[in-house]
Amino acid sequence: MLTRRGLLVAGAGLLAACSTRRGPVRDGGGSGDVGVLTARPGAASPSPGPLLAPGTHPLGLAAERDVLLHVPSTLPAGGSPPLVLSLHGAGGDAGAGLALLRPLAEERGLLVVAPASRGSTWDAVGGSYGADAELVDRALELVFAAFAVPPDRVAVAGFSDGASYALGLGLANGGLFRDVLAFSPGFVPPGAPRRGRPRIFVSHGDADDVLPIDRTSRRIVPALRDDGYDVTYREFAGPHVVPPEIAREAVDRLV
Repeated sequence: MLTRRGLLVAGAGLLAACSTRRGPVRDGGGSGDVGVLTARPGAASPSPGPLLAPGTHPLGLAAERDVLLHVPSTLPAGGSPPLVLSLHGAGGDAGAGLALLRPLAEERGLLVVAPASRGSTWDAVGGSYGADAELVDRALELVFAAFAVPPDRVAVAGFSDGASYALGLGLANGGLFRDVLAFSPGFVPPGAPRRGRPRIFVSHGDADDVLPIDRTSRRIVPALRDDGYDVTYREFAGPHVVPPEIAREAVDRLV
């Protein structure tokens, strides 16, 4: 019998924007498992440095399409801030990922790490985990070394293709990400083993003409619940967007 989860995997190519034929699976995190990240909070003692200053900083990990870190001005000195990895949609960049949560980052005192995909979209959306997952791992390792992020206050968020990638990384790295915030996802990328039980927040507009809701979130959410995940689901009247009130509700889970 084809389960809901199997149906999602089988239909992934139809649901993902900018998808291509899948190639061989590659190691995305250096651990021997595809899509598995090795960076962890508390791996090194925080030390003074330029990343601690409020503002937006390029991390210097890529000559083009670098990773951005936003340090909110509301971050208390010596505090233990929550961290959100924020992933842009297809055709976007690190600035687009940062813009997704930046106003709430200032309000709530969140660190936001916003990488840019190496291509027009994220590796596992268009094929297999590889260079994008590796870059995410390096960025998180650098930020965890600079800030005392509590292990239970790390989340991954994304919009559109970024939401699909957030689901893939979040389910494969449930020991790292406590929460997964998926705004208008297309599908759950296959290929990575699922580990841990992160909480999941999914939102989708009922008039979305980019990733139509009947073929995406209305299938994704029941499948995740069938698999035992704690899923909060919000449908709203609107197109392919993230309404401010939806973003606020999702972020309120983190603080």
